[in-house]
Formats: sequence, C-alpha cells, structure tokens
Amino acid sequence: MQVSIYSQYFRYTVPTVAAMLVNGLYQLIDGIFIGQYLGADGLAGINISWSMIGILVGTGLMIGVGTGAITSIYKGQQNLRAARQTISTGLILLVLLSLLTSWALWCFMGDILSWQTQDPRVFDLAVKYMQIVMLTSCFTLGSTALPFLMRNDDNPNLATWLMVAGASLNIVFDYLFIVVWKMELQGAAIATALSQSVVTIAGLVYFFSPLASLRMRASDWFFRWQDIRQIVLVGLSSFFMYLYWGVMVALHNSQFASYGGTTALGAYTVLGYVVTFYYLTVEGLANGMQPLASFNYGANQLANIRKLLGLAMGLAVSLGVFVTLILNMYPREIIAVFNRDNPELIDFATTGIRLHLFALCLDGFLVVVAAFYQSINRGKKAMLISIGNILVQPPFLFLLPLGWGLTGVWLAFPISNLVLSSVILFILFKDIRQLFKSAV
Repeated sequence: MQVSIYSQYFRYTVPTVAAMLVNGLYQLIDGIFIGQYLGADGLAGINISWSMIGILVGTGLMIGVGTGAITSIYKGQQNLRAARQTISTGLILLVLLSLLTSWALWCFMGDILSWQTQDPRVFDLAVKYMQIVMLTSCFTLGSTALPFLMRNDDNPNLATWLMVAGASLNIVFDYLFIVVWKMELQGAAIATALSQSVVTIAGLVYFFSPLASLRMRASDWFFRWQDIRQIVLVGLSSFFMYLYWGVMVALHNSQFASYGGTTALGAYTVLGYVVTFYYLTVEGLANGMQPLASFNYGANQLANIRKLLGLAMGLAVSLGVFVTLILNMYPREIIAVFNRDNPELIDFATTGIRLHLFALCLDGFLVVVAAFYQSINRGKKAMLISIGNILVQPPFLFLLPLGWGLTGVWLAFPISNLVLSSVILFILFKDIRQLFKSAV
C-alpha cells in the first residue's frame, strides 16, 4: 500500500520542526540567561554580534540545504554512489568555508560592531562573545549542516534527538558559565560552542556508522567538483536569507541606537528572541518539504510537489497569524521571560510587538517559497527572495524614521515585507502554472 504524500510530509516535518525548535533553544536559552543576569546591555551586546553570526549560520545552512537537496535528487534517480560522494563533497566544503568565513569576519569585527553601537560596555561584551564564536566556527557550521544531511538520509528522528542533546547541554553550560562563573557573554559563547561541538562530532560519526543508509566508505570519500556549483547554487538562497537577516539586524541596530538608545536596542533583541520559535517552526515546515519535493522532482512526480507546497504554505501562514494574535494578547507576560526589571525596556518591546510584527506571517510565506525553489533545483529563484529582501527593506528603514522617528524604525520591516511578498506571489503563480501544467 502506497503511503500518501501528506503522511510522508508529516513524517519528515514533525521531527524536522522539533529539531529546528531545539536548535533555536541555543539562542533562546542564551537570551533568557543574558536578559535576566546582564540586562539591556547584555541583550544589546549579543544582538550586535548576531549580525556576524548570521553569516556563519547561513554558510552552514547553505552547505546543509544544498548538499541535502542534491543528495535527495540523486537518490530519486537511484544513483546512491553519487549521493554518498555529494555528502563527502559537502563535508569538505564545510571545513574550507568555516576557515575562510571566520578569517574574513575576524578582520572586520571591530568595524562591524562599532558601527552598530557607541556604548563601550556593549561593544566590549560583543567583542568577547565574537572572539570565542570565530575560534569555534567549525562547530557552528557543522551543527547547522549535519542535522540537515541526517534528515535527508532518512533519519529525521535521530537528527532531532541529537539536537535535543545539544540544547540540553547548552542549558547546563549556560548556567555554569553565566550564573556560577559569571563569565558574561564570553561564557555564553563558550557554552554554545561546547554544545555545538557535541552535535558536530556525533553527526560526523553517524555517517561512518551502520546507522546511516548512505554510509560513507573510503571509496566514497571524494570531492565532486561538478557538484560544488549545484550545492552552492541551491543552498545560496539560505545563505542570503541569513545574510539578509544579519545585514538587517545590523541596520536596525544602528537605527534603534540612534533613535532610542541602548534600551531600545535591547527591546529589539527581545523581539528577536520572542519570534525565534515561529521562524524556526516555519523553517522546519519548509525544510520538511525539501527532501520529499527534491525526491519527487527527481522522480518526475510533479503532482506530489504541488500538494507539498500547498500544505507547507498553508501551515506556515496560518501559524504566523496565530502567533501574532498571541503576542498581541499577552505582550508583557512574554517579554517578562527575558527581563522583568526594566519598565522602559518592557514598554519599548511591547510597542515593537504592535508595530514591528503585524505582518509576521509573510515571513513564513517567503521562507516556504524559497525552500520550494531550492527543492526543484532553481536556486537562482530562491536567491531572488533573499536579495529582494536586502534591496527592498533599507529604503523604508532609513526614510520612515525621518518623519516618524522610532515608530518608523519599527514599521520598516512589515511594510517592506508587504511589498516584497506581493511581487514574489505574482512570480510564484506564474512558475506554478508553467511547472505543473503536465501534473495530473
């Protein structure tokens, strides 16, 4: 009896969403500890650091998504040797890019951080945090990419449990380094690095063990030059998604610091943590679709791809509407998880929820569309979404505050999302008609 495409989707998506949420616990746990024990200064310090961390995470995601998609297409074509060699290529590329990216960020770290804040305390906290992050960047990339590869190897549950183990360790390490040993943001970085190292090492061991369906052998350890272009091209939109995020966070940080000071910057950080679970759930919904859509694309089962896209899109947008309602109903209670002692920060963050997040569901729409294009090997279209975000948002971010001050900074994100989503929706409908006209 053939299993329906919907059942297959939830088989992949439930553990994928769980893994993404667990992965998000790294950031969320750091945010709770930092907000409660270091206050607005600590929140601001970690936020200006995330403009660079986004590049590292995006690089790992690019390799994980790109390698996973190409591997799944080879599996759909029954070319298992090529699939294993693609995994090998992805792992080697991961190491090379971790070294290159860290070196580049180290060279420009001081300039990037000082551009976002003039507060010496916030700057010092961020420098100490980023020094640890860049020295351990291979674990940041590895812990991001390897769970994707494990899920594409038909082992989503094990990938999820591996992420659970990493997040659990992060809680313990955060408590020790931040609360007990009072190492501030430097301690938070060490805690995260140690947790990510466990995930990375265990993920590597998995692919050389009998648990892997695409178990690596000595003969498979090969660098397929012909796959590099496709891995990068398919995964590049994921990199640009995080590059966009890093650039936008940096630009927002600069504007919030100018129009509202360190407290407003801390409030913006809280909002980032508050919506983390929505973003990660949407990424899970999209990434759960990706292996199945890639497989069905390789097998020329186009009708199944249309069903997957409709289901993932409906879930992502509906969840966005629900999260927005909850945030507006209980803003102060949610913000208090991160800081309950600074009334000004709570007021800023509450205003941010009302103004900054009212079009949150559109981010879910854009993430699913990008994953859809990745899964059918149209990386250029997926990349268009991220580049579009980078190009569309800055004009609103710098022009609206001229007339509306801090309110304009809050509104730039949702207004630009409305504009970009309208354009992407038109392109998507056009491509769906062309791609699926032969589907039954």
